[in-house]
Amino acid sequence: MQSTYPAIFFHEKNGHYSVVFPDLNHLSTCGDTIEEATEMAVDCLAGYLHSEKLDGNIIPPPTPIDKVDIRAEDDEDDDYEESDRFISMISVNVEEYARLHFDKAVRKSLTIPKWLNDMAISRKINFSKLLQKALIKEMKIKVNV
Repeated sequence: MQSTYPAIFFHEKNGHYSVVFPDLNHLSTCGDTIEEATEMAVDCLAGYLHSEKLDGNIIPPPTPIDKVDIRAEDDEDDDYEESDRFISMISVNVEEYARLHFDKAVRKSLTIPKWLNDMAISRKINFSKLLQKALIKEMKIKVNV
């Protein structure tokens, strides 16, 4: 499912960009270019929403773009001109992004007796699948399949 949130982009004096999501506890990221800042914003949004969902936290709804206060992130020390910032909606399919970037498989090695290895191979047992199922069962993790 696609998630879309408004982000305020700030063009820094050094030429870089900062990005803040006012709806999400002032979640922020940055990039050297507008393209990199946008990519980082997608990654940041996906990571935040994914971890909040895993933790069972309530995720606030996005503010409509026409209701976002472009000065919401102003600080006394900030020296931004209004022309140095803009609001953009950032969209990401969190589940798909997490599957591709956060939920990658990792390689593990294990040591078992040779006779057990030989027997498992002869029965065409998938070690990775078996270990994953056993770990999920052992840790009592609920998985949507």
